[in-house]
Amino acid sequence: MAKIGFIGMGNMGYAMLKGALAAFSPSDIIFSSPDREKCERISSETCVRFAESNAECGNNAKYIVLAVKPQMYPTVLKNIVNVVTEESVIISIAPGITIASIKNALGSNIRVVRAMPNTPALIGEGMTGVSYNMTDFSFDERDVIDKFFNSFGKVVYVDEKLMDGIVCASGSSPAYVYMFIEAMADSVVKYGIKRDDAYKLVAQTVLGSAKMVLESGEHPAVLKDKVCSPGGTTIQAVSALEENGFRNALIKATDACYDKCTSIK
Repeated sequence: MAKIGFIGMGNMGYAMLKGALAAFSPSDIIFSSPDREKCERISSETCVRFAESNAECGNNAKYIVLAVKPQMYPTVLKNIVNVVTEESVIISIAPGITIASIKNALGSNIRVVRAMPNTPALIGEGMTGVSYNMTDFSFDERDVIDKFFNSFGKVVYVDEKLMDGIVCASGSSPAYVYMFIEAMADSVVKYGIKRDDAYKLVAQTVLGSAKMVLESGEHPAVLKDKVCSPGGTTIQAVSALEENGFRNALIKATDACYDKCTSIK
């Protein structure tokens, strides 16, 4: 019997599986997907075996990761309702799907961890928000849960009522960062910088700036001010960003993301 089972092998499921292999052996993992060709390809690449069905996957793992879209949850929960037990640990990564709704479908005695990872998990730099009732789990189980999420990045533990905000902060926001990198690269390609160089220049700057926030302990505004010399080029650019609604656009994007999360049933 495997330790961790992934039901679903889309972008997020694959990213987590790849990350988990840094901390767990291939024999500790099993996965299922309706795409047989994908199953064979991923199994060949990772040496992780695949199950023939969601029920088989759920029956052969203690920690069952539901790595499918929210609209697929009713079907997947029906697939596994007869194989999960009170010893099982369900890990849900779908936005808008509450712990209570999963318990309602699988049984009140089923233990559920709700999480929101992001796709940088693929390279071990994911950010995951996690919520669960720790008193329902043994110390060993909590160690496995912590080991699993830390295997592909960083983790913050939050109250479940904050999970929709986690989707906004880190679950969906990589897309905005990629858009920023693309737009910044476009903006300097027009001045003659080669596109490959432009992406490298901007992406490394984003990486370095993020590390400055995480490792310096200084407020982002303080770090921004250190780049903005009086009367200089940077403050002129910052002024243009403010004039064109840079902050407001991000806040509105977050509001739209949050509204979508809260509308999912």
